[in-house]
Amino acid sequence: MINTSRTPFRPLAIAVVTAALAGTAQGQDFNAAPPNAPGQTPAFDGQTRAPVIDERMTLTREVVADGLENPWGMDQLPDGRWLVTERPGRMRVVSGDGLSPAIAGLPEVDARGQGGLLDVSVRDDFAETRRVWWSYAEPRGRGRNATAVATGRLSDDERTMTDVEVIFRQDPAWASTLHFGSRLVFDDAGALFVTTGERSRREPRKLAQDVSTHLGKVLRIDPMGGPAAGNPQIDGGRPEIWSYGHRNLQAAALGPDGALWTVEHGPRGGDELNRPDAGKNYGWPVITYGTEYSGRPVGDGLTEKAGMEQPVYYWDPVIAPSGMAFYEGEMFADWQGDALIGGLAGQALVRLTFQDGRVSGEARYLQGTARVRDVDVAQDGAVVILTDSENGALIRLMPDG
Repeated sequence: MINTSRTPFRPLAIAVVTAALAGTAQGQDFNAAPPNAPGQTPAFDGQTRAPVIDERMTLTREVVADGLENPWGMDQLPDGRWLVTERPGRMRVVSGDGLSPAIAGLPEVDARGQGGLLDVSVRDDFAETRRVWWSYAEPRGRGRNATAVATGRLSDDERTMTDVEVIFRQDPAWASTLHFGSRLVFDDAGALFVTTGERSRREPRKLAQDVSTHLGKVLRIDPMGGPAAGNPQIDGGRPEIWSYGHRNLQAAALGPDGALWTVEHGPRGGDELNRPDAGKNYGWPVITYGTEYSGRPVGDGLTEKAGMEQPVYYWDPVIAPSGMAFYEGEMFADWQGDALIGGLAGQALVRLTFQDGRVSGEARYLQGTARVRDVDVAQDGAVVILTDSENGALIRLMPDG
């Protein structure tokens, strides 16, 4: 079903200013919420709770298509339409004319819990190659599963995926329905970054520190399989590993500097923005700015340890990040180079500004309206989001006026 309604929304940062000036109860300052780990302190100024951006802007939303069942990932095709995944295992072409039938020929997915069909990506040469890459939770038998990545060619009539090959399988598989990752990002050298989760359970999450496994890692692979050239050599490590010590990476994008940036889910507090460097250890589950869901410390309750990297930024309380893009376009002139991140629990589009490589400000848009699962920037500069629900939607966001 196509919905052409256009409804104005205001970012929470604006609502805060309005409330202060008009004395109304519209929204609240997200920095005023108490942390889940009040005894923890940031490693440096500005590592958390950056100043709320004072911006007077109204956004207009245009629902391109709804009726998507728990959509997870999207990528824009050269003609302006979108490839979109739905967790139950469907991939569709989405445009202002509606939803295409589900594309046939995809491998079986395990859609229990957080599993299913996940991210999707194409390269600039799609019009010539018709090649698509996607990630998914792959069933491995006896209740086990793991993140996998496949590639295939979309038929000219867009009904079938042909020449399908599985190019990556996370090892080991685990009997868990949680923490699959996973985002797909091509770098400027043509290699494919794949982010994974550590499967959440107490036993497998320790493997985020074990470089002989793929759990809780950023991986960098050849688009047709195998490790990419130029990966770091980690003693005893898998050759696909780029960085390790991650929890559940569901947001990733290349920044204006050409480097990969990621955002991962923390536990109760401790969502992290990182710029993963080759071969580095990002600490989970040894260090974290979060707590267990019970409120007890994670491990020894450490936030710093020698040999482990600090996040560029963290959130406590969490936003539950998913999807990320750096803005480049003409519609939002003041947003160039800013990070746009989806918030699930935060139910918001989160915008971060930067100065000298660190976060200098934060704003939240659409606060409380929907779980934002993915974020991208359209060819014309509009911001595009996917909302995560049984009636999810692909929505364009534009400045009002």
